[in-house]
Amino acid sequence: MCGIIGLVAKNYVNQMIYDGLTVLQHRGQDAAGMVTCDDKQLYLRKSNGMVRDVFHTRHMLNLKGNMGIGHVRYPTAGCASSAEAQPFYVNSPYGITLAHNGTLTNSEALKNDLMREDLRHLNTNSDSEVLLNILAHELHHADKPRKDIEIEDIFLAVRRLHQRCRGGYAAVAMITGVGILGFRDPHGIRPIIFGRRRTDRGNEYIIASESVAVDSLDFEIIRDIEPGEAVFITVDGELHTRQCADQHEYAPCIFEYVYLARPDSIIDGISVYRARLRMGESLASKILRLYPDHDINVVIPIPDSSRTAALPLAQSLGVKYREGFIKNRYIPRTFIMPGQTIRKKSVRQKLNAIDLEFQGKNVLLVDDSIVRGTTSREIVQMARDAGAKKVYFASAAPPVRYPNVYGIDMPSVRELIAYNRTVEEIAQVIGVDWLVYQDMEDLIAAARKGNPSITRFDTSCFSGEYVTGDVTVDYLAHIEALRNDSARQTVEMGDDGLTDLSNGG
Repeated sequence: MCGIIGLVAKNYVNQMIYDGLTVLQHRGQDAAGMVTCDDKQLYLRKSNGMVRDVFHTRHMLNLKGNMGIGHVRYPTAGCASSAEAQPFYVNSPYGITLAHNGTLTNSEALKNDLMREDLRHLNTNSDSEVLLNILAHELHHADKPRKDIEIEDIFLAVRRLHQRCRGGYAAVAMITGVGILGFRDPHGIRPIIFGRRRTDRGNEYIIASESVAVDSLDFEIIRDIEPGEAVFITVDGELHTRQCADQHEYAPCIFEYVYLARPDSIIDGISVYRARLRMGESLASKILRLYPDHDINVVIPIPDSSRTAALPLAQSLGVKYREGFIKNRYIPRTFIMPGQTIRKKSVRQKLNAIDLEFQGKNVLLVDDSIVRGTTSREIVQMARDAGAKKVYFASAAPPVRYPNVYGIDMPSVRELIAYNRTVEEIAQVIGVDWLVYQDMEDLIAAARKGNPSITRFDTSCFSGEYVTGDVTVDYLAHIEALRNDSARQTVEMGDDGLTDLSNGG
């Protein structure tokens, strides 16, 4: 899960990209980067850290140009190295930069092809660098000077990219002095949307991971980029779109609606906020079926993403809704921390219980999902320490039993609390009196009601069914080795990292 943004405007885009990245900060807090284009000159700044820490005044002054792309990074496997901060750059052809959200499931084979057949060198282990080099190699087939490159050449390169790449990916790329490209994998797993703003000097365009970035920068949403589709915006502000995949279908990641996306975003025509409201309603119906004589006194959400589901759940159960935990917003989200030791230590730093809401009460805690269970166990103990008589737990999502391979940092499968455990066993591990999960059918219905034309979602982390059809036992064993906590490490980078890139081609 990363955040991407691209802009073509009539004035400098550095401040808009910065503002857009702050809106997308929830999609990645490990690293941030931006590259801008001024005529045929590129300016790049990227480093580890959050947006506000990466970009200082001295960097912004150097990020010149009316066209640019940005990225916030969230590591999906291995180390959180600054060498893998995005955007990435290749000189040939033309000078291309790229920012990417997702994971390629055939990246190892692609790396071999790039080095042995395409004669391209890779500097990192990042899928994004692989994707960039595939795009650059296919664009090189045009064999034209920059001034003669045509829109058809760009779309043909994306078509060939789709034929070679597997997995979930949404990307923005910038061709120096030519324009901005946005494209999405043929299953539409990862989100990407584009919009327009009319000015006296002509149209300006934005491409971003979520609609909230489009809204916040005062652009009008045009629509989501469709699965397999590419969108190209010339440096002069001309918009071109083309379907570039021979076979394509909608199968967006359902975990976006559960947890990843901001509630004020609309993804593929589905309001994330309303989908989460429906999750709460259906979860309440299940509780009433299982425990018609429940003795719940109060429903308390675990902030922040579960609030939307918890409120209609409380209303449907006819019990009080209360804020029982206060969140310290200066502690990073534990879900994206690099190691289990740091993650466990931070839970009580991140949340503090309001004792008055727990004392002597039977409390139903609501969370969007349970992944490792470490945070859940700590929070349950906090509720008991605050005086709760009984502690129940409800998850707005089904049990997470399988790794996600399309760009979400699900841990090693053996670190998933639901792996090889029943619901009753999970309840015992996290220390609750009873535990209830959302049913898969209800989760799909909650999302699909927002856009009935979408008939399939990627539910792989719940069901183990991978929509790309190429995920093997060997591949899962490979990512298992990459994702276990003992394999993770953090590499620090120097403070500056501002680069003046020469143009290519």
